[in-house]
Amino acid sequence: MPASIKQLSLVAQLEKEKEQKLSEQYQQARQHLFQNQQKLSSLEQYRLDYLKLIREKASQGLGAKTLIQHQSFVGKLDKACEQQVQVINQAVLVADQRKNQWLKQQTKAKAIEKLINKQQQNLRLQQNRQEQKLFDELSSLAFSKR
Repeated sequence: MPASIKQLSLVAQLEKEKEQKLSEQYQQARQHLFQNQQKLSSLEQYRLDYLKLIREKASQGLGAKTLIQHQSFVGKLDKACEQQVQVINQAVLVADQRKNQWLKQQTKAKAIEKLINKQQQNLRLQQNRQEQKLFDELSSLAFSKR
């Protein structure tokens, strides 16, 4: 194997490792996004359950002070949901960025593999031509001796 193909093989291996690392980072970003979506879903469900509980208590009679405290807590839950939406939006951006980096690296790694394959194919073709030339010379030599 010629030095250039060996060097390209080393580069290809490094690029493949980079691709794998970026793939793992993308999967982690997707997992982070999923976890944050689950957290938002839980927060929203808790808010709904809490509102239902307040309605039940209110139907039995609540003091003004207690009602204000419940409303304040619902406001805090709303704010937590809004913040979680912002976290999710950021996580979406990060996941998209990681996906693009991974796909770009994947394309780069495949291009190097194609180049190596093409060089190997050219090398085999060159070797076949040399063998054919040598065979033709030997045949010609044998024919001229007869």
